[in-house]
Amino acid sequence: MRIFYNLGWFFKQEKYRYILGVLFLMVSSALSLIPPYVVGVLVDGIRKRSLNPLLLSEWIGFLILIGIIYYFTGYIWRQFIFGTSVLLGQQLRNTLYRHFTKLSPDFYQKHRIGDLMAHATNDINAVQQAAGDGILTLVDSITMGAMVILTMVVMINWKLTIIALLPMPVMALLTMHYGNLLHKRFGVAQEAFSDLNDKVQENVSGVRVVKAFGEEEAQIESFRVASKDVVAKNMAVAKVDALFDPTITLIVAICFFLALIFGSRYVILGTMTLGQLTSFTLYLGQLVWPMLAFGFLFNTVERGSASYDRIQRLLAIQPVIVSKEGASAVTPSGDVCYTIPDFRYPGSPDSVLQAIDFTIHQGETLGIVGKTGAGKTTLLRLLLREFDLQDGRIEIGGTSIDAVTLEALRRAIGYVPQDHILFSATLSENIAFARPEASQEEIERVARLANIHEDILNFPDGYATVVGERGVTLSGGQKQRISIARALLADPEILIFDDSLSAVDARTEVAILQALKKERHNKTTMIAAHRLSAVEHADLILVLADGRIAERGTHDQLLANQGWYAEMYAHQQLESLVSEGGRSNG
Repeated sequence: MRIFYNLGWFFKQEKYRYILGVLFLMVSSALSLIPPYVVGVLVDGIRKRSLNPLLLSEWIGFLILIGIIYYFTGYIWRQFIFGTSVLLGQQLRNTLYRHFTKLSPDFYQKHRIGDLMAHATNDINAVQQAAGDGILTLVDSITMGAMVILTMVVMINWKLTIIALLPMPVMALLTMHYGNLLHKRFGVAQEAFSDLNDKVQENVSGVRVVKAFGEEEAQIESFRVASKDVVAKNMAVAKVDALFDPTITLIVAICFFLALIFGSRYVILGTMTLGQLTSFTLYLGQLVWPMLAFGFLFNTVERGSASYDRIQRLLAIQPVIVSKEGASAVTPSGDVCYTIPDFRYPGSPDSVLQAIDFTIHQGETLGIVGKTGAGKTTLLRLLLREFDLQDGRIEIGGTSIDAVTLEALRRAIGYVPQDHILFSATLSENIAFARPEASQEEIERVARLANIHEDILNFPDGYATVVGERGVTLSGGQKQRISIARALLADPEILIFDDSLSAVDARTEVAILQALKKERHNKTTMIAAHRLSAVEHADLILVLADGRIAERGTHDQLLANQGWYAEMYAHQQLESLVSEGGRSNG
C-alpha cells in the first residue's frame, strides 16, 4: 500500500474530488445492500402466504427507485475517481517532460530514448490505475465488505457470519504474498519492455542504414529475441496474477459451503427463517466482489508502486548544468573571449581541449577547422554551456557565461548542429520553431537567405508541406538549409554553424555565406567546418589539432604559413577542380 502514501501529495491536492467520489461510492455500496434484504422479505412472504399483488408492486417500485439512484451515484463516483486519476497521469507526464528538457547532455548519453518513452507511457499508466482502480478497490473492498458483514451480523445471524468468514485470514495472507511477488516481477517486466521499446526506436530511426547493409533479417531476429524476453518476463507476472482469482474463488466457495451447511441447520432448528438464509447467501455473494477487489487491489497497487519507483528514480536525477544563484537575466552581447587551460569531459581522464586562448570581436566571423576529433564541436558546445569548465573562463562582452542565466545565454546564441533535427510539422512551423509568432513574410525572408525558398516552393504544398519524422522526406542539404533558416529567424547575437554546410554544393555554400555576411554585419558568427571554403572569408581562423590551437590567422596569413591549413586548402581546391572538370566533360 506504499503507493498511496507516495501519492499523498496528489490526494491532498485533489482531496475534494476524491472525498466526493468516495462518498458517492459508499452510497452506492449501501444501496446495493437493499435488494438482498427485500428478496428475503419476499421469500418469507411467499412462504407465509402473506404476499399480495399490491405489496409485491410496492416492493418492485421501491427496487426500481433504488436502481435509478444507484445508477446516478455510480455515474458520479466514476467521474470523480477515474476522472481525477486521469489528471494524475497528465500531471506526471507534464512533470516528466519538463524534467527531460532541463537535464544535461550527459543524462542522454547514459539513458536510452526507448527507456524514457516507457517511463512516460507504461509506467505512468500503471500509476494512474493505482490512483483510479486502486482507490476504487480499496474503498469498495473495505466499505462494501464492512457493510455486508455488519448487515449479516446485525440483521441475520452473527454466529453464521463468523462461521462463514473463518477462511478469510488465509485469503489475506495469500494475497499479500502474491502482491510482494508481483511487485518484483512487474519491475523486471517493465525494464524488459523498456529494452524492447528502445530497440524499436533505434531500428525505425535507422531503417535506411539497416536496409543499406542488408541487415533486415539480423535485426528481425534481434527483435524476436528481445520480444521473447518481454513475453517471458510478463508471463512470470501473469503466473502470479493468475493466482489471485482461483485463490479467492476457492475461499469464497468454502465460505458458501460453510454458510449452507450451518445455515440449513439453523433453519431446521428454527433459529433462522428460510428468507433470512436466502438473504444471507445473497449477501455472501455480494462479498465475492470485495474479496476479488482485495486481490485486484494488491495487483494494481504493486504494479503502480513498481512504476512509481521507476519514475521517482528518474525525477531524482538533477541537471548538472543550471543557472548560478544571482545570475543575470540580461541577454549578453559583445566580444567573445575564450581562456581554457584544460577541459575534460565529466568522468574522463583525457584532456579534450588545452591552451585555448582567443578573442573574436562583435560582428566578426570565426572559422574553426581541423581533423575529425580535433575538438571543434567541443569548443562550440562549451559556449552553449552544455558542459561547464573545470578550469578557465568564457566571456561574452566581458561577462562570464555562467554569470547569466541559461535562458539568457541561449537567447543570445543560434545553433545549427551537425545532426539536423526537424519535427513532424510543416516546413513553416519547423523554420519558426524558435519564434512561433513569426509572420509568413519573415519565414520566407530567412528561407531565401538560407537558399531553401525555391526548393520549398517546388514541394506540392509549399511551406505547408508536412515534414516526415526527423526530416526523413528531405535531402541532407535541404535539412541543413532549413536548420540555417530556423537559426536566422531567431536573429541571435552569436550564430554557430557546426559543420552545417557539408551537405550543400559549393555554389549554394557561397550564396549562403554571402547572404550571411550581408545580413549579420553587426553580429558574431562562428563556423566549424571540414571544407575550408566555408571559412576562408572569416576574420579569424583557428586550426585545431589534438585539442590545441595549431595555427591561427586570416585565410591569407594561413596560406602564407605553409602549414596544415595551406596543405589542406590546396588539396581541396584540386578536388574541386577535378570534380568540376568531370562534370564539364560529362
